[in-house]
Amino acid sequence: FLSRLIFGTLYPAYYSYKAVKSKDIKEYVKWMMYWIIFALFTTAETFTDIFLCWFPFYYELKIAFVAWLLSPYTKGSSLLYRKFVHPTLSSKEKEIDDCLVQAKDRSYDALVHFGKRGLNVAATAAVMAASKGQGALSERLRSFSMQDLSTIRGDSSTTVPPSVTVRTSSKQSQAKSSRSASEGSGSSGK
Repeated sequence: FLSRLIFGTLYPAYYSYKAVKSKDIKEYVKWMMYWIIFALFTTAETFTDIFLCWFPFYYELKIAFVAWLLSPYTKGSSLLYRKFVHPTLSSKEKEIDDCLVQAKDRSYDALVHFGKRGLNVAATAAVMAASKGQGALSERLRSFSMQDLSTIRGDSSTTVPPSVTVRTSSKQSQAKSSRSASEGSGSSGK
């Protein structure tokens, strides 16, 4: 694994950097061919590792293959690219482009569909949570609103606890009105 990382990835990455820095077209092309072949190799390796890992010297053969791709003497990546990859991609380019456009459209549609579905699930969960806690929530809101109204009016001296405000009955209000009437008649007699 370490040798593949160093020789298959880091070494070519550094020389690709050098090609970009020097702006040498020949080096650009050489390293682009290598990266295309290496990408195909990595894709194939994902599947071959499952079925061929038992094969004697399998991992050593993979390292030798990467060394063959990189060697300036064998020019393995250039050979594979020119003989197999370029002709295949050139003949199938239109079909590949069409498939990529369709995949892009489908992925966008799927993203929108699952996004809407996720929002619907979240909204349903919020409504369910609100409806389950509605009784306690509405009682709390009612008590706060009555208390807030009395403080807005400036009647801070007559503010009553929220539980008393909510539960004021008609008998209590009649007692208050008769008390205020008796106080009014008593004050006029003095």
